[in-house]
Amino acid sequence: MKMWKKTVLFSITIILALAVCVQASESSGKQEKITLNKAPFGKTADGKSVDLYTFENANGVKMSVMTYGGIITSLLVPDKGGQFEDIVLGFDSLEGYLKGHPYFGALIGRYGNRIAKGKFPLGGKEYSLFVNNDVNALHGGKVGFDKRVWNAKKVDCDGVPGLELTYTSPDGEEGYPGTLKCKVIYSLNNKNELKLDYFAETNKPTPLNLTNHTYFNLTGNKDMESILDHELMLNAKFFTPVDETLIPTGEITFVKGAPFDFTEPMKIGARINADDDQIKKGGGYDHNFVLNKTEAGALELGGRVVEPKSGRVLEFFTTQPGVQFYTGNFLDGANIGKGGQVYKHRFGFCMETQHFPDSPNHAHFPSTILKPGESYHETTIYKFSTK
Repeated sequence: MKMWKKTVLFSITIILALAVCVQASESSGKQEKITLNKAPFGKTADGKSVDLYTFENANGVKMSVMTYGGIITSLLVPDKGGQFEDIVLGFDSLEGYLKGHPYFGALIGRYGNRIAKGKFPLGGKEYSLFVNNDVNALHGGKVGFDKRVWNAKKVDCDGVPGLELTYTSPDGEEGYPGTLKCKVIYSLNNKNELKLDYFAETNKPTPLNLTNHTYFNLTGNKDMESILDHELMLNAKFFTPVDETLIPTGEITFVKGAPFDFTEPMKIGARINADDDQIKKGGGYDHNFVLNKTEAGALELGGRVVEPKSGRVLEFFTTQPGVQFYTGNFLDGANIGKGGQVYKHRFGFCMETQHFPDSPNHAHFPSTILKPGESYHETTIYKFSTK
């Protein structure tokens, strides 16, 4: 019976993967204008080789991803005048990432965001995680998925090249139960859409909340300014308030009438210093927004960001129920980035599509528990344009 279940699960996983990525023989004629190249990018302290994969589409949009942490190291998109610039924060070499950084561009797991006091109940047992954020566990622990070297291979996805990254997290890693097999597929098409598909399966029930922690700044890296004049619309009528340690209180609150109302376009900086209890606790925006959904798991527009000077536009679409909107409140100039750029306070924003923070401790939040026999699959698309 166990062998039969494993065979069925494996078959389901293969079918899901094929639904996302088709064979080269079926798609080679559709992808000739999109390239995906591989180059060495250095070695980790323990001698593991790291590779850098670079996509380029027919419009000249370029994106680079490395196997260390699945980190998006650069993303070049045009402004309204056709000038290409890098719009993500990071470093010029692997060494910058190895020295420590605030999750620039990284894949996050097992659990993106915070878990209160590093503890959660599951199956009648309390599990303890590594505490690395005040009194809480954050972004997978001391050595999360952002610090692992992932296995990589090129695949064909819906007629365009894709990069498949895989990592197996052993039972007990960072305190989490179950052996977890993860797969993340990056692809870039000629609509200037960066797509991330997340897959996973486990042999024991375990909390799972995969996301990406890219910091965007649509002014571009050359003459970077703060993100306060970026105009934001979030398709969210509710958010989850937090306590002093940024853990959700359990409330789900209307944004209307509060500095969290981005249902109509508003400058990010318009109310970021408001005399508001939640703003003060976050030091700005560092909160989970509950995305409006026509149905659970639907791939729908989550929000839009416009940078008026450059005309660059970022839209994101996701199957996830929430997004952590973070405004670089902890950036303080300590990180010297690409080309010597100093990443100052609020010089980047993150749209971390996700399930809600601390969900294992809030039964009324959408569940993040993945069980044996289930197949995890979430999708996020970041689309770039100009106006």
